[in-house]
Amino acid sequence: MSRISDLQKNLFGGTASNARQFGMIATLVAIVLLFQIWTGGLTLTSGNLIAVVSQYSYILILAIGMLMVIVAGHIDLSVGSVAAFTGIVVAKTMQEHSLPWPLGILLGLLVGAAIGAWQGFWVAYVGVPAFIVTLAGMLLFRGGNQYIGNADTVPVPTGFRDIGAGFLPEVGPDTGYNNLTLLLGLLACAGVVWREWRARQTRRVMHADAAPLWVTGIRLAVMVGIIVFTTLRFAGGRVGTSFPISGIILIALVLAYSYYTRNTIGGRHIYAVGGNSRAAELSGVKLRRVNFLVMMNMSVLAALAGMIFVARSAASGPQDGLSWELDAIAAVFIGGAAVSGGLGTISGSIVGGLVMALLNNGLQLEGVGSDMVQIIKGLVLLLAVAFDVYSKSQGRFSIIGTLMRPFRQNETSTPVDPPNPASDQDKAPVAG
Repeated sequence: MSRISDLQKNLFGGTASNARQFGMIATLVAIVLLFQIWTGGLTLTSGNLIAVVSQYSYILILAIGMLMVIVAGHIDLSVGSVAAFTGIVVAKTMQEHSLPWPLGILLGLLVGAAIGAWQGFWVAYVGVPAFIVTLAGMLLFRGGNQYIGNADTVPVPTGFRDIGAGFLPEVGPDTGYNNLTLLLGLLACAGVVWREWRARQTRRVMHADAAPLWVTGIRLAVMVGIIVFTTLRFAGGRVGTSFPISGIILIALVLAYSYYTRNTIGGRHIYAVGGNSRAAELSGVKLRRVNFLVMMNMSVLAALAGMIFVARSAASGPQDGLSWELDAIAAVFIGGAAVSGGLGTISGSIVGGLVMALLNNGLQLEGVGSDMVQIIKGLVLLLAVAFDVYSKSQGRFSIIGTLMRPFRQNETSTPVDPPNPASDQDKAPVAG
């Protein structure tokens, strides 16, 4: 029984080791297997996996920024409109003024930064709740998209399309696979092994208990096995396809923002503000600057997501960005973020986004209509969270709580104060 106890404790989120990555992969594997059986093996085909990454990478990028907004105690309803507005501005500028596409990307990021600064000013320095500011922004920038584009579609040049519809190129000898995708998978395997080794070394230096070596071996074998499997699927697609460029952008953002939120002072300040804004301010955290930068960052990522979508669609149109903010918010909350702020992780939000993406993809593969897809997604989100909340209120087993425990233990170390009236009042101003 001791070996079974060790396996449960260390493999599924115990404090003896870093089990965050395994928890994410195990959750996704369960969902993938469900739809793999239901769709008769279509879910894990190379073409479908490539399509999932290409089609939903922009939502996952939005989830990264939305996580930071929600952790800080706010909400952003304007991201879809900001993405659409940026897309039409960049498309029109490249079409009418022959702007080179690299400069078009830079222009889009600057537009996003300017919009974020505008909205951040109202939230951080005027004190208008983010919900109201971004609701106004949703209307303002949706109207701006239609005004600038005259409700027409505007095509974008071929080079620009690569960020949304491009793939890793074919290089090196003919191996029957895309060699750069194979290299990417090899780097991922090496990164998993190095991270596990580094975690064990850190615990040893701190004289803390580490997971038994055999448990670590099982965890690494599972994770490396899944990485190898998915790498071969992406690398073995039809000629001309491989791992999407938009997926590369997403991976880079996940790594960068995960490091920022976990290992930098600025990242920890966001959690402090969302957990207790009054205490954070008394501790020296510059509350206004944190709120300003969080809102500005969200709009920059929305602009990037909008450009990726336009690049994949080959044109910008008046219907771009509709309901994107709802998908991003759903991804963050499914990923374990707290409504009141102060709790959530980048990796958890990516899990939530992939859950919604795979659910949507699996239903489409089964030929379910778009109307029923929306109904099912809404019911699944509501019932899953409601069941988890009820279970926790009754002191019973919590599915979401168990799956998210590794995220909380390893990425969000903000202490939780005992509930009291003062702390509730402190949270109220930043609820957004």
